[in-house]
Amino acid sequence: MTRFPLVLLLLLLAYTQSWANTPAGLGEQYVSAKKSKGSFALAASGKVAPLYASAQDWPGVLRAAKDLQADVQRVTKRQPTLTTDQDPKGKEVVLIGTLGKSPLIDGLVKAGKLDASALTGKWETFVVQTVDKPMAGVDRALVIAGSDKRGTIFGIYDVSQQIGVSPWYWWADVPVKEQKSLYVAAGRHSQGEPKVKYRGIFINDEAPALQNWSKEKFGGVNSKMYAHMFELILRLKGNYLWPAMWGNAFSADDPQNPVLADEYGIVMGTSHHEPLTRAHDEWRRFGKGAWNYQTNAPALQEFWRGGMQRMGTRENIVSIGMRGDGDEPMSEESNIALLERIVADQRKIIAEATGKPAEQTPQLWALYKEVQDYYDRGMRVPDDVTLLLCDDNWGNIRKLPKPGEKPRSGGYGIYYHFDYVGGPRNYKWLNTNPLPRIWEQMHLAHEYGANQIWIVNVGDLKPMELPISFFLDYAWNPDQIRVTDVAAYTQRWAAAQFGEKHAADIADILAKYAKYNARRKPELLDQKTYSLATGEWATVVAEYNQLLTRAEAINQKIPAASRDAYYQLVLHPVQACANLNELYYTVALNHDAAQKGQANTNELAEKARALYAKDAEITKRYHALAGGKWNHMMSQTHIGYTYWQQPNEQKMPEVKTLATATTSAAAPAPTPAATPKPAAVSGAGFVEADGYVSMEAEHYTKAVNAGSVTWQHLPDLGRTLGAMTTFPVTAATEAAPGGQSPHLQYTITLQQAGPVTVHAYLAPTLNFTAGKGLQYAVSIDDEAPQLVNLHTGMVADNGNRPWERAVAENIIIKTSQHNVAAAGTHTLKFWRVDPSVVLEKLVISRGTLPATYLGPPESPVAGAAAGKGSVGRR
Repeated sequence: MTRFPLVLLLLLLAYTQSWANTPAGLGEQYVSAKKSKGSFALAASGKVAPLYASAQDWPGVLRAAKDLQADVQRVTKRQPTLTTDQDPKGKEVVLIGTLGKSPLIDGLVKAGKLDASALTGKWETFVVQTVDKPMAGVDRALVIAGSDKRGTIFGIYDVSQQIGVSPWYWWADVPVKEQKSLYVAAGRHSQGEPKVKYRGIFINDEAPALQNWSKEKFGGVNSKMYAHMFELILRLKGNYLWPAMWGNAFSADDPQNPVLADEYGIVMGTSHHEPLTRAHDEWRRFGKGAWNYQTNAPALQEFWRGGMQRMGTRENIVSIGMRGDGDEPMSEESNIALLERIVADQRKIIAEATGKPAEQTPQLWALYKEVQDYYDRGMRVPDDVTLLLCDDNWGNIRKLPKPGEKPRSGGYGIYYHFDYVGGPRNYKWLNTNPLPRIWEQMHLAHEYGANQIWIVNVGDLKPMELPISFFLDYAWNPDQIRVTDVAAYTQRWAAAQFGEKHAADIADILAKYAKYNARRKPELLDQKTYSLATGEWATVVAEYNQLLTRAEAINQKIPAASRDAYYQLVLHPVQACANLNELYYTVALNHDAAQKGQANTNELAEKARALYAKDAEITKRYHALAGGKWNHMMSQTHIGYTYWQQPNEQKMPEVKTLATATTSAAAPAPTPAATPKPAAVSGAGFVEADGYVSMEAEHYTKAVNAGSVTWQHLPDLGRTLGAMTTFPVTAATEAAPGGQSPHLQYTITLQQAGPVTVHAYLAPTLNFTAGKGLQYAVSIDDEAPQLVNLHTGMVADNGNRPWERAVAENIIIKTSQHNVAAAGTHTLKFWRVDPSVVLEKLVISRGTLPATYLGPPESPVAGAAAGKGSVGRR
């Protein structure tokens, strides 16, 4: 047994303890249950430190201070006092305030007790630090100071999270672990300035779930409900919201909505097709005439002017531009000149209503769907307007700024989707958004300079808890979460909700269920999705059921107080999707059995009916959680789709039955797909069997880097294992791949000479560079690399079959033809041409591949199990 030096073991133990206490967000852990040198006692010996703030500070800061007061009570069972109208006194106190707004903080700065250099002129920045003898009558203070309103609020909520209060304590019923002692480490604690200025969520597609839930619990989508949402966004260090708009109108439905948002410190906006703060449904209620600027400009101007006048001085990012009524494209007759006139007129209204130049009011123009075409054809808006670039509604970014392009004062932003209503199919029910893909796409946005606004469509908010947390944490500082940190982030998040003991297993379950769901979204599943004949269906169901077994086992081990949260965040999505996949698998078995006249046909039909009924029981269990707190929240239909739009009601998939007299003996049930077994051959690397060689991208033999371009493993990205790409993602195109230019090598053994087809399985990245399409190249041995274009014939729009297939199947499969001179060992080379091509899998075939959804299982390796190669400069 290897003996480690004692010092190394102590360092390892210290690291493990700090990891166990680290909150899910960014930054170091600075609150502990144990006293350390110079630490501040927030709670100790049955006492809690009193809180002080200034009544002159922002109302949102004072409100958040009350939340900290409540959070300390949640953790310690003792409520600290909160004083805003008296001078601080006591041995140890907490001082909360905003630079330039709080006499408490400004007094510390003036006295030289607090260095404000890290706060002055900064956006949403906070410091948490101890100060000795801050003022007369106080021995020591823990100071929470912000550069501005939200800086202070974020500092307050950072302390709340550090002491063990999850941002999801209300929205997911995450319990708080009781602590008798809380010590804040000595020193200065800060997360610096956020890299993305506006970070937020869009509540959308909210019927029937959130809509009916809000009506039952709050009487509507109103300020009582939004108060909880505003608090959540701020606890997650977000600052921006597009409110619910399916038949809802934020400012018209409840006049307290915008007032409360501004008080909390939330920057409000409206979606990409709702100009000048007016909700779409307001035109239905109050509009006069047609939504057509060519024929009804005066009425539209009056409508928009009302929105700006209502906004007043509250913080908003004003959407400009115009789409057709109901979030549809404008008419073919609408031209760039008209759209530019609309924008010019809207900016006049903004200037008139605010009494200041239009460029002093934050604005965005969303290049959503056909609006991007207007931009590509030459339409422009003033430089101070943020260009909000968009994904294709399926998590694949459509356009990014060109490297080296002249900066805009308004910058660029991203509108992203975790939820969508539209073609080729709605996806609204459960989380289908793996963090590795979110990281990869938003890393692109960050590296290409789209950092002014990040907003994501989250549907009903629940059940997108984990991806929302990740999206907002990553937006704060993308440089702090590297691609290799994503799994660790998930584990930290799991630990923050459920404790460290089961965090690793819970994190793996969270990652796997999202990965499995992303293969094909639940709304797109049917009995034909996976291959029955090859055992693929059996494999998929076995994977889900193994995940369910693990999730249910943990449920029995965690404290009873955590089980409501655990069901919402972990067990329910696994249980629901395992059941759904088994339902469609059973229907597939039933159809196959009926076709063959097997005796178990009717038994399989009955099992399918039972699984269909179980889906409703799973939903019922969710709705009963926490005394019915979340009733309606899982009522989204997801079985019975016949086209892109959701069915009004669930519909049992068709099953077949046979008269007993017509049946034959039942066939054995399919078994999970097995790794192909090659004939006994000499050779190396991946060995051909059954006419093909299948390899996961990360199982390369050698990676060749060149200059600044290096190959990067993207762990767990993709449908089957992980993926490979090159960094930096902004590196120039490789005009002539070959020689020692960047490429991956895979050693393979083929059984015979002759023509072969190379199938490259690639993440459905779009042509975001606006060029001719992203390319890679392939060669075998020393042949010249063949260029392959990912995007030939592909346009990210409904009706374009290549794009619809790519997003529905979450993969692009491209092929190239090659000729192998002799049987034996060969080297397949995958060459980098354009940046951000993400390779998941390679398959070489000599004929028609077995009909599967995920591609053939990985081939065996001669002499050893497949293992990941090492990425080195060679």
